Amino acid sequence: METNIVAAFLLWLGFFSAQAQTAPSLTLQRTLALPGVTGKFDHFAYDSVGNRLFAAAAGNHSVEVIDLSSGKVVESLTGLGKPHGLAWIGETRRLFASDGVQGDLKIYDGAPLKPLKSIALSDDADDMVYDAKTKLLYVGHGGSPAHPAMIAVVDTTNQTLVTNLPVATHPEGLEIDQANDRIFVNIADAAEVAVIDGATHTRSATWKLTRAKDNVPLAYDDEHQVLFVACRTPARLLVLDGKSGQELADLPTDAGADDIFYDAELHRIYLIAGGGAVDVFEIDGSKKVRALGVTHTSAGAKTGLLVPSQQALYVGVPGEQAAIMVYTTR
Repeated sequence: METNIVAAFLLWLGFFSAQAQTAPSLTLQRTLALPGVTGKFDHFAYDSVGNRLFAAAAGNHSVEVIDLSSGKVVESLTGLGKPHGLAWIGETRRLFASDGVQGDLKIYDGAPLKPLKSIALSDDADDMVYDAKTKLLYVGHGGSPAHPAMIAVVDTTNQTLVTNLPVATHPEGLEIDQANDRIFVNIADAAEVAVIDGATHTRSATWKLTRAKDNVPLAYDDEHQVLFVACRTPARLLVLDGKSGQELADLPTDAGADDIFYDAELHRIYLIAGGGAVDVFEIDGSKKVRALGVTHTSAGAKTGLLVPSQQALYVGVPGEQAAIMVYTTR
């Protein structure tokens, strides 16, 4: 009898342990309303000193500046065609915003933020990544018949265009490997990842994807030297060796991947899918990736920002009354 009771108790513990391991690891903390803002969002940026969130409200043709202490919009940068990528450079207190319609990189400065300069790029100026060591900003743009696909290298100190690096088709997500001075670029239409040498500004490798295509966002794990590539056709998360580009694994995801982030402290991957979900994964010391769970958000909510210092994931919710959902990662 006692043996049966002990066995039942251990089974009960195992059940709840399994439940804890597979339960979604995100909790909705609050929703930030953005009065007067409509349409879709693209990328976000964060100011740690001012505790501000910058949102590229692409459908509203504006960049919204939100004070996270009050949860209120404190500035609205208007007059943009279609803002896509954002980068906040804390050292200079400047905001960089790519405009896909006006085909340029806009630079804002001051308090409140005012236009400082515009650097001409080309159509569909999109995602970007900042290298804090070299103070260079890499911006994807072009890819139409009239404008070849390029990666612009911008000196953020002098606000000048250093060079343009050609790629096969329109660049989507960009990510940086600080330790090895490399920039990874998702080339979705070609189903490949371009690897840029940060020292020479040349392409050092091209990794062809075989298990999936339409690779839009990507994230890099410095510790394990693994690249996470989210694809739409089919909806899969590819795990690539960061040295060779070898496909180590692929896992199913929700449809419409558009943003992905890696939390180095928790060893977790957050994939935001436009179908209305955030897929959460975890990587262990042997580089094995497993799914932790799915958090359902809102249809069309496809982009956001992970701020590890706040233990927060921000997800933009489009619509007639746009908003930002704030999730805790702990």
